[in-house]
Amino acid sequence: MGEIRVQMMQQAIGKIVKSNSHIDYVCQVFGVGETPQPPAPEDYSFGAFVAAELEANGGPGATLVGLIYNTLLMNPEFGALGPRLSPRSEVEIFSPDYLAETATLLGVISIGWFDAAGRAQQGVPALAATVNCPVRLLTQEEIIAFHAGADGQPQLRYAPQLLAQNHALVAPLLLSVIDRLSDLFPNSRSRLAVMRNNVAWKSIVQPAG
Repeated sequence: MGEIRVQMMQQAIGKIVKSNSHIDYVCQVFGVGETPQPPAPEDYSFGAFVAAELEANGGPGATLVGLIYNTLLMNPEFGALGPRLSPRSEVEIFSPDYLAETATLLGVISIGWFDAAGRAQQGVPALAATVNCPVRLLTQEEIIAFHAGADGQPQLRYAPQLLAQNHALVAPLLLSVIDRLSDLFPNSRSRLAVMRNNVAWKSIVQPAG
């Protein structure tokens, strides 16, 4: 992969709250009161590239690169035994802790990393994120730097890693990634189209079980 120094400028959209494996994380999206500008739904859409900033010896370290592959909503009002006696406006004033229980959770799978020098690597990272690690969107320049090989062609070395998850959303996730890369690497659209057709065909004849 290339050795392009990456500028970290995007605002965090959430934080890591748990992990399901070394590469599978749960990110809680920041809500009102947790950040000056809470992210909009389009900021954490399916297939978005995100980064989890790591620290090393008190300073900037590696940056994990991941993809949003799932969204879960936590809502304490679901399953309530009856109608709420107080309107939401009063609940916000008198019972703010109740509203704090609602949350949007994102499934994020790690597909590589940028090292401290900004060099991109695809695959399973040696390091893992920690609880409360901030998560932000990747810039377009970072997405290009992460995928561009020495010949300038886009690389998808993490595709087998995704397919090995045997998850029903993996195929749509890969198709979303390929479509995004087709816009970022217009000279490689023919090559990416072949890959897209292959993934689409496999998703039909070999559905995740």
